[in-house]
Amino acid sequence: MKKTFLYTLLLGASLSLSSCGKDFLNITQVDKLTGNNYWTSKDDVDQYMGGIYSTFRSATMSNIFFPASGDMRCAPVNRTSATSGAGRDYISYLRQNNLNAIIARSPEEVDNNFSYFGFPKITKWNEFYKMVQNANILCYQIDNKDMPFLSEEQKKAYKAEAIFMRSLAYFFMVRLYGDVPYYTTVNTDPLPRTNMVTVLKNIAADLDATSADLPWTYDDPSIVAVKAMRGSALALNMHVNMWIAGFTTEGKQQYYERVADMGKELMEENGGAYELLSLSRTKEIFKGRTKEGLFEIVQNFNYGESFHLSAAYSDYVLHAPNKVTTKSYIYYDPKFMEKMYPAAEQDARKLYWFDEDIYATNGDFQCLKFANVFMEEGEDNNPDDNQTVFRYSDPILLRAEALAELDRDEEARNVVNVIRRRAEASIISDSGDDLKDAIWWERVRELLGEGNFYYDLVRTKKVIKSEYTTAAMSVGAFNAGGWTWPIDKSALVNNPFMRLNNYWN
Repeated sequence: MKKTFLYTLLLGASLSLSSCGKDFLNITQVDKLTGNNYWTSKDDVDQYMGGIYSTFRSATMSNIFFPASGDMRCAPVNRTSATSGAGRDYISYLRQNNLNAIIARSPEEVDNNFSYFGFPKITKWNEFYKMVQNANILCYQIDNKDMPFLSEEQKKAYKAEAIFMRSLAYFFMVRLYGDVPYYTTVNTDPLPRTNMVTVLKNIAADLDATSADLPWTYDDPSIVAVKAMRGSALALNMHVNMWIAGFTTEGKQQYYERVADMGKELMEENGGAYELLSLSRTKEIFKGRTKEGLFEIVQNFNYGESFHLSAAYSDYVLHAPNKVTTKSYIYYDPKFMEKMYPAAEQDARKLYWFDEDIYATNGDFQCLKFANVFMEEGEDNNPDDNQTVFRYSDPILLRAEALAELDRDEEARNVVNVIRRRAEASIISDSGDDLKDAIWWERVRELLGEGNFYYDLVRTKKVIKSEYTTAAMSVGAFNAGGWTWPIDKSALVNNPFMRLNNYWN
């Protein structure tokens, strides 16, 4: 019997993307999004598309999503004196991969619970499925409704944009939960969870078929990297293929070759749309909407757009004068910092992204990558930066990694050294496994605080090796799903085929 499984997840409001940004949070009621009085103009399509972006923003930036899932989990992070008390021991639990201790903390423990940080929301996939369903609706409407106000080229671009957002939602869910129910039509039937590699292969095929329908960039600078671009889709597809390679036992080479080809396209055929900026322009890079940005979640204090305080990595790694606290909340193990940024080696990232306390363990440590402040300084305001999802250096390093896996060492060195030269660091001359290891560490140092560390551990299986993480999983725990997040029991409602992640039960 059919059930209204996904319709219960439909978006209740749609946010518009305007050229100036100030309408990004304008709300349109749901009864104006459907029926004959809707889908009658390009503005309607833009507004509905904007709702998909805003749902992604709500799913990830209203809680501790990026720091918890990507930056601090299984990372060598330590609490400082600024995080004394049981209410901050989630930092230790994330380091130890003890998610049950976080999720199970009783809300009644007012002084000790983690409710402010929104950890339970990470276990709920509702908003990601809102993205999926609304992307499916938009594709259906474009295919089936007469829209004379759109050219065929515009229709292809809107579908490609919707498919990118749907693929992004699935990719994020796969990295969180493993197997997930897979919908590509406006379907109201409950489905069981589909094998994650199958889901990844499907979205890779979707992106292969549609990414060329997106523009490399936009003439309007206010939506560069904020709306999906061809580079956004290529970067996502490269990540997807690397995940497939990481979780498949046969035919890995074809996925590495695909990543290498997409990386070449992204770097050599973008027509000047993307480039690595000088590190002296760090504030511009992370404020967002530059040629280095491929996909970002928008924030602008001037228009009342601000993320939840816990959502930004910067909240954990800044102190006075960048915050009212005199100490940062976390610091990294000295051995890890020395491996990432050797004290005796030149690297401009040490100059622009850190200060003299880069190796400090007393709370003086700061990461200054995200230190734009355009309101009054203080605890209630994080830096006014967009949240980076994909930045140009990320797929460059994925390309280098894929080339190294294909034993094309000279090409891999040439690519990774693009990043090294920008950083005014010594070039990499390694080969074989040493080169692969050097590329891994280059991703760590270049992408610190951008939500990649844990996911790179998982897809490369380095999460089971103590030389890369201080909380190495056993092979048994990894294979049993110890790398996933728990799935909230609400997923069982109206779906008799659903099962949870048993490792966390």
